[in-house]
Parts: sequence; structure tokens; C-alpha cells
Amino acid sequence: MPYANVHGVNLYYEEYGKGPAVILTPGGRVDRNGLRPIAALLSPRCRVILHDRRNCGRSDVVIGGELSEQHLWAEEMAGLLAQIGAVPAYVAGGSAGSRTSLALAVRHPEVVKGVFIWEVSGGPRSGELMAPGYYGQYIDAAERGGMAAVTETEFFAQRIQDNPSNRERLLAMDVQEFCAVMRRWAAAFAAPNPVSDLTEEQLKTITCPMVIFAGNTPDEVHHQSAAEAVHRLAPHAELRPSAWTHEEWDVIGQHDHTFPGIAATNRYAMKATFYAAALLDFIEKEEGGGEFRRAQP
Repeated sequence: MPYANVHGVNLYYEEYGKGPAVILTPGGRVDRNGLRPIAALLSPRCRVILHDRRNCGRSDVVIGGELSEQHLWAEEMAGLLAQIGAVPAYVAGGSAGSRTSLALAVRHPEVVKGVFIWEVSGGPRSGELMAPGYYGQYIDAAERGGMAAVTETEFFAQRIQDNPSNRERLLAMDVQEFCAVMRRWAAAFAAPNPVSDLTEEQLKTITCPMVIFAGNTPDEVHHQSAAEAVHRLAPHAELRPSAWTHEEWDVIGQHDHTFPGIAATNRYAMKATFYAAALLDFIEKEEGGGEFRRAQP
């Protein structure tokens, strides 16, 4: 299995196709699998990289570091791209993948050729609503039953199943240190910024070309104002309407009471042809046609 050790963290990744490099990042802390349909549509014309961020999928669970989790994801993505010779790359993703793509463009503009994002998570209550799921429930588990209880939560039990070495790393952690890091990450996540812990000043520094698909209404997690803020602040950003009609969103959206289990990444798969076609058009425009246009199957 292909792993890259980036800053001491083993990251699982996969590559498909040849052409301009594109790295795809899913939402939440889910693994790479939900973006396979988009990757399949891109790979005839692009070098597509799927990866599991730290604490996701088959990669290492590492609860630590001075940065927020989102900024650590971006740092390690930059290291991965450099290590596999995929710099500069187009970065694309939705929800948490949009935040990570933006953080990468802020922290390492030299590795980013363009940004393509959808369902940007942010807005007045986004961090407040998501922080308990990302962090609070695991703090509660650790305080209730120590690190053994953390390993038994659904999320971390799956991380151990995907990468058995994660059990030893988790059990070796000091409970107080684990909780302190999780609280620090939660505070950064819920900061009153346009997009999680990315400030207005940071977003203004993104000068590469960008396409943004807004969230829908009503959606307090991917509030439309988040995409609008990025469009307002980043000088070369193009804002497009949500890929979903209001009618579709009313049925699918975040409504787990109607269709349980339709997570953000599954929604991306349902719109794979839409996002892939728009991303290929974006890349063709930035590449100036030429060889990229002639590479069409």
C-alpha cells in the first residue's frame, strides 16, 4: 500500500492517470473513497491524487502538534505533494475538503495552481454546530473511560480497523494531553471567522485562480455566506450557485431524518459528473487548452 511519511505522519494515498496534478480532499474526517467517482472521471486527462489526511482512513492517528487540525492537514498535504513530485497542483474538495484546500493555498501558495471547492463550510453557526462532533464527543469519552474508551468510539474503532497501528498510538496517549489538544483544535475550529480558523486577512492572500460552488439554503453548516466571503476576499475567485437545486437539497441536504446516512461525501458522489465536468473545464481554461485539450479520450 502506498504511504508517504510526511513530518513523521504516515499518510495513505493513491494515484491515477497522467496530466496536470489534481488532489481531491473529502469532507468531515472521512476517507478518500467517496471521491472515487470524481477521480475516475478526471483520471483520463489528469494525474489524480486521493489521500487520507491524518486521523482519517488508513493514515496515522496523531493527536498533537501546535497548529489546528485543519492547518496540519494543509501542511501535510503540501509535504505529500512535494514528496511525490506533484507540485504545483490543482486542489479540490468540499466541506472540510474546501477548508483544507483554502488553508493549503494560504500556507503554501507555491504548491497550488488553482482551487476548486464546493459546499464551503462556514458561516455564523457552522463551527459551533460541528465542533462537538469533531472534538467534543471524544473529549467526553476520554474523561469518562480513558483512552480505551476513545478507541471504542465508532470513529476511532474504524481508524484502528483501517490501520491497526493506530490502537497502540491512541492507548499510549496521556488522557489530559489528548483532551487539551482536542479542546485547542475545537476552539480554533469554532473561531468566528468566515471559514473555520481562516481569517479574512488570510483569505485575502489567496491569489491563484479559484472556482467556488456555494452551499445551499437552509444549511447552517455550509452557510452560503462562507462561499460569499471567500469570493469577496480572494481577488481571483469566481462564485457559482450550489450544484443542488433547493428542491434537491430539501430532500437530500443535511436531512438525516429523511435519508439517514447520506453524508457529505456521498452527496459529492451523487454530483460526480457535475463537479468533474466543471473542474475539467476550469483546468482546461487555466492550462490554455493545447495538450490538455488534445488529451481528451
